[in-house]
Amino acid sequence: MSLNLHPTPHIRRIRRRAAKKLQGFATGFKSKAIWNEVKGLVNTVSDPTPKKAFAADMQSFSSLLARYTTGTSEQLDWAKVKSPTADHILPYEALPQPADHVALLKKLAVVKVNGGLGTSMGMQGAKSALEVIDGSTFLDLTIQQIAHLNETHHVDVPLLLMTSFGTHEDTLRIIQKYDSVRIMPFMQSKYPRIMKDSLLPCPQHGEDDKASWYPPGHGDLYAALSRNRVLDRLLKEGKEYLFVSNSDNLGAVVDPRFLQYMIDTRAEFLMEVTDKTKADIQGGTLIDYDGTIRLLEIAQVSAEHSEEFESVRKFSIFNTNNLWIDLRVLKKVMNQGAMELEIIPTPKITDDGRSVIQLETAAGAAIRHFNNVRGINVPRSRFLPVKNCSDLLLIKSDIYYIKHGRPVLSQDRMFGTTPVVKLDDHFKKIRDFQTRLKSIPRIIDLDHLTVSGNVYFGRNVTLRGTVIIVANEGQRIDIPDGCVLENRLVSGNLNMTEL
Repeated sequence: MSLNLHPTPHIRRIRRRAAKKLQGFATGFKSKAIWNEVKGLVNTVSDPTPKKAFAADMQSFSSLLARYTTGTSEQLDWAKVKSPTADHILPYEALPQPADHVALLKKLAVVKVNGGLGTSMGMQGAKSALEVIDGSTFLDLTIQQIAHLNETHHVDVPLLLMTSFGTHEDTLRIIQKYDSVRIMPFMQSKYPRIMKDSLLPCPQHGEDDKASWYPPGHGDLYAALSRNRVLDRLLKEGKEYLFVSNSDNLGAVVDPRFLQYMIDTRAEFLMEVTDKTKADIQGGTLIDYDGTIRLLEIAQVSAEHSEEFESVRKFSIFNTNNLWIDLRVLKKVMNQGAMELEIIPTPKITDDGRSVIQLETAAGAAIRHFNNVRGINVPRSRFLPVKNCSDLLLIKSDIYYIKHGRPVLSQDRMFGTTPVVKLDDHFKKIRDFQTRLKSIPRIIDLDHLTVSGNVYFGRNVTLRGTVIIVANEGQRIDIPDGCVLENRLVSGNLNMTEL
């Protein structure tokens, strides 16, 4: 008599069910442990007023974490991911001219996502508090833009600022000197970072150091508007539309053509997109997913599909995070319950070397919760973010001049595009950037700049064409005051080669 050592299909099904049940039990056990930790955090806050707000934050955080730990956050089926159709993307030039600017602007409110810290650039406070030009910060220039809009059209478009626990004080300090614009700051949530291995919260107490907490991304905008009753206040004032953009994008100015299009077509949600370059391949993009339009971020894409995601041929546009939203529809969506957005798990390493995760969401992901949505392919001039010191050099240079708070490409620039600037990690932090550049070089005729190594620039330096400066390890290069470099490779001890 022979023994059948291979399990029958029936036995295999029983084993799969048992494994699934065991996994569910383990997940439930872990979720319960995590929830107990979160409740413990709430109980460490004694003052009733802040405790109520903190408990609300922890409740929404727990829901987000539960979706992440149980896998109930929707998994992407790559077979359903397609490029957006021509019907989904409208060229900016096709937007209608406004019939009545004043009537449109009376229905508008502007919100700047202002919760980001400039930590990647070595800043300790709000990125929007960084001086851009002539003593003006990002926030100063934004307020100048809104003030000019209101004065020109005799309207009262309010400026809303979504701050975080890390940027709120800096924001209040800057805006207190302005009374020409109605400014409404409101805070987004504060979530605990979680340990990568255990998924337990990093902080042990509600008042633990700021390093244990994080603002959960600009996707928190909708909950913050609702929780702070800003949404209700805007609707009560008769506001019908909201223009959202990042605080470091000075190109994101109010354009009534978007409002006219929304009214003419009854569009509920518009996302400004722009053409990809090699520098933008990891930016979020609009996709056609099983017949609906959605935002897809690189963090949602598995390694095997990342190359396809970054392909300019398949996904030729990316999200600028300039969004136009119908407030009345937003209110209805929020009344239906929490707006679930795709989770973006962001790994971080703390200063003391711990591996942690931040669970974030993106504001543009809300597009899936609206009907009659479009992407509007806008000129690059509407997307001028400052993500690093290379971007900062461009915005501070003679490439641009500031007009009513907005950077405008200089007419002296022969080409309609900006030069490529690549500064290495020696220029990564603001302090190093300021130390290594006695003044911002003249780059009106520059095509490409690469700087690598221990390099210092003197005053009144002019760069033209393609300039590459490389200081090898152990070397230092000082570009003299008044030096003109045109199509040059500079290396070693100021050895120059014509390109």
